Formats: sequence, structure tokens, C-alpha cells
Amino acid sequence: MNVLFISQCTKRALTETRRILDQFAERRGERTWQTSITQAGLDTVRRLLRQTARKNTAVACHWIRGRDHSELLWVVGDGRQFNAEGAAPTNTTSHDMLRAADENTWHHLPLIAALTALAALLHDLGKATQAFQKRLHQPHVQERNHYRHEWVSVRLLQAFVGKDDDAGWLQRLAACADSANDAQAFEAQWLQHLHRDGLTDADWNFTQKYAMHPFACMPPLAQAVAWLVLTHHRLPCNPVENLQGQHDDAEGCEPHSTWRRFGALPKSIHRTELAELLAKVNADWNEPREQVSKDDLQAYWHFPHGLPVTQPAWRKQAARYASKLQALLPQAGTPSCLHDPFTMHISRMCLMLADHHYSSISDELRRQPYRNPGYPLFANTLKNHSFQGAPDKRWRPIFNQTLDEHLLGVQAHACTITHALPSLARSLPALQNHKGLKKRNAQERFQWQDKAADLASSVRQRAASQGAFIVNMASTGCGKTLGNARIMNALADPALGLRCAFAIGLRTLTLQTGRSFQRDLGLSDGQLAIQVGGAASRELFEYWEQQAEATGSASSQALLDEGGQVLYEGDDRHPLLERLTDDANARRLIAAPLLVCTVDHLMPATESLRGGRQIAPMLRLLTSDLVLDEPDDFDMADLPALTRLVHWAGLLGSRVLLSSATLPPALVQGLFRAYRAGRAVFQKHRSERPHEPVNVCCLWVDEFHQQVQDCAKSSDFADAHDTFVRKRVDKLTQTAHEAPRRLAQIVALPDALQAVSLSEQQRHKEFAQFLLQRAWSLHQVTQNHGIDPVSGKRVSFGLVRMANIGPLYEVARAMYAHGAPAPGVRVHLCVYHSQYPLLARSTIEQHLDTVLNRRPMPGGADPVFQHPSVRALIDASPQQDQLFIVLGSPVTEVGRDHDYDWAVVEPSSMRSLIQLAGRVRRHRVQPVQHVNVEVLDTNIRALELRGENRTEKAAYCRPGFELDAADAAAFHFSAHSLSALLQRQLQEWGEVWPVDARPRIVERRKKTKADGADNWVDLEHARMRDAMLPRKPDSEQLPPVQRDASLAWYEPDPHQPQSLWLTGVLPQYQRFRADDGRDVEVVFLPDEDGEQLLLHRVVDQGRRREKLYVCDDATMLTRIADAQLIPDALHSVQPWLQQDLLQALRDQAQERGWSLEQCAQRYATVSLPQAKQGWCWHAALGLSRSGSA
Repeated sequence: MNVLFISQCTKRALTETRRILDQFAERRGERTWQTSITQAGLDTVRRLLRQTARKNTAVACHWIRGRDHSELLWVVGDGRQFNAEGAAPTNTTSHDMLRAADENTWHHLPLIAALTALAALLHDLGKATQAFQKRLHQPHVQERNHYRHEWVSVRLLQAFVGKDDDAGWLQRLAACADSANDAQAFEAQWLQHLHRDGLTDADWNFTQKYAMHPFACMPPLAQAVAWLVLTHHRLPCNPVENLQGQHDDAEGCEPHSTWRRFGALPKSIHRTELAELLAKVNADWNEPREQVSKDDLQAYWHFPHGLPVTQPAWRKQAARYASKLQALLPQAGTPSCLHDPFTMHISRMCLMLADHHYSSISDELRRQPYRNPGYPLFANTLKNHSFQGAPDKRWRPIFNQTLDEHLLGVQAHACTITHALPSLARSLPALQNHKGLKKRNAQERFQWQDKAADLASSVRQRAASQGAFIVNMASTGCGKTLGNARIMNALADPALGLRCAFAIGLRTLTLQTGRSFQRDLGLSDGQLAIQVGGAASRELFEYWEQQAEATGSASSQALLDEGGQVLYEGDDRHPLLERLTDDANARRLIAAPLLVCTVDHLMPATESLRGGRQIAPMLRLLTSDLVLDEPDDFDMADLPALTRLVHWAGLLGSRVLLSSATLPPALVQGLFRAYRAGRAVFQKHRSERPHEPVNVCCLWVDEFHQQVQDCAKSSDFADAHDTFVRKRVDKLTQTAHEAPRRLAQIVALPDALQAVSLSEQQRHKEFAQFLLQRAWSLHQVTQNHGIDPVSGKRVSFGLVRMANIGPLYEVARAMYAHGAPAPGVRVHLCVYHSQYPLLARSTIEQHLDTVLNRRPMPGGADPVFQHPSVRALIDASPQQDQLFIVLGSPVTEVGRDHDYDWAVVEPSSMRSLIQLAGRVRRHRVQPVQHVNVEVLDTNIRALELRGENRTEKAAYCRPGFELDAADAAAFHFSAHSLSALLQRQLQEWGEVWPVDARPRIVERRKKTKADGADNWVDLEHARMRDAMLPRKPDSEQLPPVQRDASLAWYEPDPHQPQSLWLTGVLPQYQRFRADDGRDVEVVFLPDEDGEQLLLHRVVDQGRRREKLYVCDDATMLTRIADAQLIPDALHSVQPWLQQDLLQALRDQAQERGWSLEQCAQRYATVSLPQAKQGWCWHAALGLSRSGSA
């Protein structure tokens, strides 16, 4: 291509730019270059320019496409030097006096800046205590602080405020810099009436102590400042007693301690405990404390060198910002300041960011304006090389910053951050004028994307000013992923470009989506960042891609570095980010125009109890839109956290898109109400018309219809959503009647299997025989098998889904023992679940991904018969009927793009049934005439509970929506036969019915009190309503706190807000992806000769120590012999995939240049449920508890 480079650089940036461009192009003038160059060469030029870019760099690249036509390709550096077409201005002005582009829409920025600055001056006053200074001198001390410095700082502020109102204490603080004001007398105001916890109140009762809680007695503005001080490291959390029998090693609890560790999971929290939550905060909410002696307590409240408040520089700044808050007092001196989440959380973020940054600075020159070398109090030590040798051969810490310097430095940087926030979004890189996102679709089944993008473009202005909430319910295979990107691009301002985060629940789907964007949109590393956890999983994903490349597939490139770091080469040098954090990966994560990540990387914005992890995801939400992929796939226990994320997105100004074909109405309505509540707060702070009521612009799209409506009330949204869904249901019904691809039928279990007297082993044996019979029956239907074009044999690929790994493992063993269901049949069995070593599971998934990609070849042939491994198995087996069966756990339902001929399903929920059925004939559009999905009438758990006479326990749970009768009788089935639980639906559908999203996306209109009690579909909708939709406080049936997702945003009385977000109680109790601590990590490591793998338990000795590997192979592992599982090579049930884990590890070690042990430590790990009797292992079965049999 013929390109033209134009440089608007100045100073040394111009010299550096000329040095680079002169190597690639010929000069056509002082600032102009032209050359013919390949795309790879152009990418190299751009990368070199980025790596050397300075604040004065500005280079535009134009593609000369014809005599009178050129196109701007990109700009490196300061984009303000060019317009949208890449033209250089003839004249410029130096200052934007009106600041119309940014500050005019930050209505409360002066208040945020003043609050942050004053809190910065106060945040570490508590470090002046004797205890803290001693701790700095003795860094090896391991015991916890009895009182953390944040709490001491709050108590100091409380002492200064005294009984004054906000006007009174601000007046005194504003006068502290006066020459007539004595420094020692001023210091006495902070110390004279200081409440010394454990000393002052040693003999007080509960009522007296409660009256002195800081947030129960201080005036509103003082409480706001105190909250910022208290939370600059961690949110206050409910202290949890260490009751006997509740010791939890996973949370680091000492066996004989009074309290469990900070942030430990409470056993329960009653709704009444949430009343006036902030007022209850005491020192235990900041750090649970143990009993210590009075002498030890004294050190936490003794200030041998006084306080930094005596320093003139500190008093000057404190007086300055106190005066500013005085001027803002009429608008700030009300509870709305403390209870305004935007003001408080933006202020807290700025304070945390400034504190993190300034604490990391050791450069003398950068600290010079605030230094006071003779000051005796220190704030921190150097993190790297933290100790130095002394003449007496003792190691001592290297002190970094004095306390007064630290307070002044943090305050200065906090002010810089707050004033830079308005320009942040406009300064970050964005995806502008991307042709791939605007290109019209030629294929008919993708043309709905064009209509959706056109509709989004038509409401762009409304969406910018009112917020946007989009629901994409297009069916699987219609291109939702690319459609989402096109919709968000159409909503983005063309002058600014697209900035969007795509949050996905699964690592595999995250990597697949990232690759899809790179492949389909041609996005480079400069336009797309991909973030996933689990570096080992990502390495194996890339390894299989490289193997595919060797056979002619598309090329592969690394996405992430160790630990899920982002490799993004875009322009991440915004002045705010460059100055205010030294974490390059955090800067790049924030700066990437398009971010594809697991939702776990955005969750810390709302879920992290410790402040540092909130900064990057919060800045991301503040500067980009959000797409949530498959939000209905999250566990019910994770919905409160998901709701908080959506509420936060609305609060920070993001537009939100939900993407799933199976969105339940209550979930969509609950997330909309959370978004609307957040958007109402954002509008008061950032809208051009802050006093107008919120009126969110809402869009609904699928492959059939597109709809838009402004929704001022939640009822408006509910009605509009119901209208859209009814239209969709009509279309799905029409498709189901005309061309069904999946027809289901409930299959009754034989009486012998349902006998109460059956032992567990016998039940598994009978169950295995029954499953093989059903598989054989489905295989025999003409539509459910294919004819091998080479041998003429009948071959089918089927999925048998079971709910839990323990029974699945034993059923698999029984299948091998039983043999094929009929003569002349060969079964190739693949057992697939999550309890394989990482490399073994990755091998299985890669094999299934390849074999079960059955998109028809040109001419309509099925590609599965040409796969070498399948071909070899068919040719090696003389039987006329070949059944390739995947016996899988729920991991088969989501994240895998597999196409099966038929399925047999052990039921858990309608959601899982719909998801699993989507894997049947996934890549083939031809309609079917007969059943290809069989659903068992009940599950194994229900049979076991009936045999044990424990029918009060839930059967359709983990996974599933049913609860135990003791927990919620309204969500418990009286019987567990699907024929009875779906009686109403079966009367409408018939005995054979098409499986699609209809039961999931539409709720019964005429609801009764009995809804959900004994109907499989109604129960899911009832559970979703219970969790997502708020109820009035006087309602008879309020959900328990653990299940109530609306607590984060719903205020029953807006005039007396609960403001639960001021504490960490909700993230502490309603945990996202809660880990019960009952799993143990194990790994297979080679023996000394490298000839055998031995099971080791992994013991984590803490963050700073290496992992310890304890060999448990002899005591905890039972190896199943090959001869015991598969009698001989002619046996009629054989493993589909032959695995040798040791050889696979050797291959990986050779590929990567590692030792065998290193490779095993990384790729042979697996997380297992604890088992007193140990685990069973076979390469074809994976691992399972020995007690599961």
C-alpha cells in the first residue's frame, strides 16, 4: 500500500520521529514521508513510534488509495493535532476557557476535590503512634495490629471535631494557618479529648460505647471525611467470632483466636442487622482484635513525637481545603454528601490511587517539594531491598518517606488526579471509524446485525445523554458476539470512538471471543486487550492453536503473559495514568479500546474488600461501555454480585448490553432496575440536565425484531420487555413447528431402578445399563446416525449428561463392565468432567472441539468421518454400529461448540436442559422428525433421597434451583417426577416437544401463590423473582440477605437511605464465586526416575513462600487397573481417547524447554473435593472420591 506520514511533533519528539520514519520512507518535506509498504511493515512502524512516543509526539498515517482519495489509518501520540480526517489545523487556540468538553459536566468536582484533599491530609495521622513506628523498625513482626492506623486517624479527627457541627470544626481548621494560632495549642485540639479505645472505654457498657462510635456521633461532612480516611485501605466488614467448631483454615483463622480473619464469611446475617449499619462500625470492623495487656494498648494511643498537624506546610494545606469545604457547605452539609455513592466512591478512588502512587516513589527529585528530612516520624519503608546491613551486622529497614511528607505528597497527587478525571475518557485510545464494525452483511442470517446497528445509530444522542440498556436475545449461531460489538460501536460518538469491555463468565469463551475479534474484525494488539486468569490454561489454549497452525489452520499469537497480564501495545501514556501508577499492566488494561476479559477482572470494582484492587476496574467502567455475555449462566449465589456490577456501571456512566438467548424476565428487570438506580445518581453529577428525571434509552434486538423505547419507570421497561419477548416467542413457536432441530421426550425410569431397597452400587449398575439402552435406541433412528461413506457402518455421536461427578464416575465404570447394549455394537466412551489434571482435560477438550466441529463441508458432507482419529477407530472396529458417547458432567453445557446427533439428559433445571439441547445438531440446520433428546423422568439424587427417606432435601440442586424444605418450603418440590413437574407444559406441548428458549424467556402471566411449588419451569422464574426484584419492607415474604440481589441499590425510604455500600458487608456475605474452602489442590509429579507419576498434595505456605508438595500417592490414591476397567482389546466398550499423561507432560516439557517436574507442577494440577478415604484414578476416568461408590 502507498502511505503518507505527516508529523506534527515538536522538540525532541520530532527528532526521534524523523529517526524512525527515515528508515522506512522517503521524505517529501520537513514533516512529510511517503512510501510503498506492506501491512506488516506498517505495523512495525506504528509499534516503533508508540514505543518512543512522548507528550509532544503526533504522527498521522494516510493510505493513498487513488488520485483524489486518501484515508486516515491511524494517529500515534497527540490526536488533538489532527481532525477526524487526519488534516492538520491552520491555526489553534491555547486554552479551552469554557471547558465545555469535560468539566462543565462534572457538577460536583470541587466538592470531590476538596473532600479528597482533606482526607489525604488526614488519612495516615494514625501512623504517628508509638506502636506503628515500632512496627516500621521491626518489619519481621507477624502479629496483627491491635488498632490499625486508619482507625486511629478517624479517632483523631473525631477528637478534633468534638461536639461542633460541620461549620464549627471547618472554621477552626480554616484558621489553623493563621500566624496567631499556636501550633502546640492546635495539636492539643486533636489529642486532648482523644477517645482511646480499650482505655477510655474500658469500663463502659455497650450503650456508652455505641454513643461514641464515630459514625454515630459526628456531623455529616465530618463523617464523609472520616469514611474516606477509614476506607483508604479496606472497607469496614462485619467482625466474625471464631466460635468452636467453625474454624476455617482457608481464611487464615488462628485456632485459639477470638475473631476470625478480617472479611471472613459470616454464618448468617439477618435483615434487621442491616439497619443503621454505618453507625455500628467500631475498631473491630477495621481489624478484629484480640485481648492484649494494657501496656500494649497504650502504645497504640501514645504519640511520643506529636502529630504532623504542627507542621506549617500541613496546616497551610488543611486551612486551604477547609475553606473550600466551608464555601461548599450549603450543598455538602447534608446527609446527601455521605450517602451519595458517586461523590464518595470517586473521592475514595482518587485517594487510594494517590496513596498507592506516592508510597511507591523513592526518587528524591520527585519528592523534593514535600520533603522534611529532619522530621522524626516515618510513613513507610522501601518495598524493594527493604533492609540494609548495619555495622553491628543487624538488618534494618530503609525508611522512605517521613509522615508529613507523605501526607502532603498524597494530597498533591490526589488533587492532580481529581482535576484530570474530566479529561480522562477523551484522552484514552478508542476504536474510531473501524470498517469491520460498519460493513454490511451479505449473508441473510446475519443481516439482523445491520438493522440493530442502524437502530442504535439512530438513538446515539439519546443514549449518550440518558444512558442505554440493551438486551440482545438473538439465537445461538446468529453472530451475537459480533452483533454486540457493532451495536456498541453504533452507539459510540464517532468523534470519540468505541471503548467497550466484554465481560464473559468462562476463560475458554473469553479466549474464543478475543480470537473471534482478532480474526473477524482484524483487530491488532493496539486495539484489543484480552485478560483471563489462569496462565497455564491460556498456554495450553495457545499450544493447541499452534498445533492447528502446523496443519494449515490460522496463525496464532500470544495474548497474555504470566498470571493473566495484558500484552497491549496501544497508547497508554495518558498523563494521569503515567504519573499516578507505576503498574504498566493496570495502565494498559484501562487504556485498551476493546477489552475482552473474564468478568472476574471487573468484579473487584464492587467486590474487593481491600481498596487497591478496585482502582483499575473502576477506572475502566468510568471510561467505557460494558457488555455482559450470558449473564443468566451465573449461579444464583452470584447474582447479587452481578447486580452490584451493573449498578456500578450505571453509576459511573457506562452503557450496558446483556447478551443471551435465554434471559429470564426477572433477571433482565432486576438488572435494569439496578442500572437505572445507578444512572439516576450519575445523571445528577454528570448530565447536562442534572435535574431532569432519569429516562433510560432501552433497546431490544434479536434475529427477528428490533425495538427501542425510553423507560422512565421500571414498569415501563417491564411492559416493553414483555411485548418484545412475546413477539420472539411467536417467531420461535413458528420455527419450532416448521423446522425443529431438537425434539425432546421424557423417559420413565424402569421400576427396578426406582426400587427403594437398591444399594448405591447396584443402582449405579442399573443406571448404566439403562443409559446404554437409551443411547442404543436413539442411535437406531435414521436421523440420529450417519453412514460412513467408506465402510457403510452406522455411526453416531451422542452426549449422556449427568448432574454430579461422583455418580458419573461410578456409572462410567459400570458401563465398561456391562459392555455394549446389543450384539454388533461398539461403544467408544469419553468421560468428560472437571476432575482431570489440567493437561489431560485440555487434551480431551481440544479433541472434542476438533471432532465435533461438524459444519458441513462443500457439498454437504459431514467432516467428522474425515477426522484421522475417528477414521482409525471406525476402521479398527468390525461392528456395524459405532456409538461415540461423551459421558459428561455440566461442563458439557456451556463454553463448548460441539455438535452431537442425540443426547440423554439427567435433569437438573430447565436452564441446563435448554443449554445442553443447544449442543444437539448445533452446526446443522436440517429439521428432524423424531426424538433426538431424551430427558430422564428424575435424577439419581432423587432416587437416593427417596431410598434414605430424606425427601425434605432438594434433589434438583447443585446444579439446579430447588432448595431444601427447611431453607425455603416455597422452593421445594413435593415430588421429583418431571412428568408431574411439567404437567401443565406437557398438556400444551405434547409428549414430544421442540426444545428451545421459550420456557426460559417468558413467565406465566397469571401467577398464583402456588407458582413454583410443583412446577419445574415456574420454580426457576420464582427463584429469579425472589433474588432480583425488591419488595417493600413490610412484605410478608422477604428473601434472606444472602439471596437478595437488590440490597445494593434499593432504598425503601430514599429520605433515610441505608447506604449499605458504605461498608463491605454485602460483598463479605454475598460472595462472588464463593469458595467454601473444602477443595484441596493436588498434582501428579514424576518420581526420581521420571518413569511414574505420583500424587502430591499442594500446601500453600503463604504469599511469599514456595508451595510445598506432600506425596500422598500411597495413602490417598487408588489406581484402577486397565484390566479391571477394560478386560481386553476386543471388549465392546473402549475408551474413545487414549491418554498417557506422563508422555503428554514429556512432550510439553520438550516443547517448552522445561524440566519434566516443572512441567508437571504447572500442567498436572487439579482441584478436588476433600476425601477422607482418598481418590480413585484412571486415565480414562479422571479422579473421583473413593467414597463416591
